[in-house]
Amino acid sequence: MIKFLDIQKITESFEPALTEAIQRVVRRGWFLLGEEVTAFEKEYAEYIGSKHCIGVANGLDALRLIFRGYIELGVMKEGDEVIVPANTYIASILAVTENRLKPVLVEPDINTYNLDISFIEKHITERTKAIMVVHLYGRACWSEELERIADKYNLKIVEDNAQAAGACYIKVIVSRGNTEESQCNTVGASVKHCVTRRTGSLGHAAGHSFYPGKNLGALGDGGAVTTNDDELASVIRAVANYGSSKKYINDYKGINSRLDEIQAAVLRVKLPRLDADNQRRREIASYYCENILNPEIILPVKKSSHHQITTSPHHVFHLFVIRHPRRDELQKYLADNAIQTLIHYPVPPHKQKAYKEWNHLSLPVTEKIHNEVLSLPVSQVMTDAEAEEVVNVINSCTV
Repeated sequence: MIKFLDIQKITESFEPALTEAIQRVVRRGWFLLGEEVTAFEKEYAEYIGSKHCIGVANGLDALRLIFRGYIELGVMKEGDEVIVPANTYIASILAVTENRLKPVLVEPDINTYNLDISFIEKHITERTKAIMVVHLYGRACWSEELERIADKYNLKIVEDNAQAAGACYIKVIVSRGNTEESQCNTVGASVKHCVTRRTGSLGHAAGHSFYPGKNLGALGDGGAVTTNDDELASVIRAVANYGSSKKYINDYKGINSRLDEIQAAVLRVKLPRLDADNQRRREIASYYCENILNPEIILPVKKSSHHQITTSPHHVFHLFVIRHPRRDELQKYLADNAIQTLIHYPVPPHKQKAYKEWNHLSLPVTEKIHNEVLSLPVSQVMTDAEAEEVVNVINSCTV
């Protein structure tokens, strides 16, 4: 059986450093708000390129706390609107509704599965206060057009970086005569330099998840908020600790959402290897793109551009997601041939019982994606032989 994600094998690849880190915490006897969390917050903030990092209990809490922080600061209030990609995992939307804000569902780009930025402006109203960009499946969702829209309407950009630890947005600065400008198309111009920024540092604030299956995964739940906003960071740090920045003095009606010392120690072991692990994921993705020849399969990256995508940090391939018009039959065929796959995600948020008030909505692009997507095995510990077997089985499928 080729596992979808072999977490045991991934964990073993970090030994004995993981066990030593855990034992260090146990010997110290301090399990919350200690040296490991402080050190990890500093190291992760430096890695992301952000001024502040606040460790929290999980990725959902990270997003919840960002919106709660903006509410406490008077930037948002109940009933205000947040633009959200319609095909995201439901946690992105829960973070909005739990703060009594209104999600405005916007269709994704059928090719990238990320928010279709060209649709944003038509959904902006006088109540719109933020745009949430989700770097879905590990692919950076950012553009200068997004920045322009946010600036024009004075909107906050909140990143859901749960699936894209280590991904980057690369802005190419070109020279035309005596002037410099940034753009994607450099035809007829000479490239001066590139500016590279990591996801999680692009917007006004970002939520991160360290769920065990993530590219940077803990041995349990964990999350973080990154931001350059001093006020927001201060409020979030307090709200996450019972609303207190000084013990037994409560400025807010807070919650308990703290990254613990053991998980922080584990993440400190894993963080230095994240870029190398992401590169291995890109190698597997590149092999898939080159060798999956089944004409029914729609790849996440066009064959004509796969080399550029799979060799740059723009995509970290948390998931390698294909599409097939008879997805369920393909999944069964792969399972019958000992290849484990998952669906991310089988039911879109607007069709969930939890949001039954949206069940009538027609979002055809989102619904098509959810009906066709299938995630193939991909990880830093996957072998070349396993990747070859996945390709061979897919190419032999005639469903």
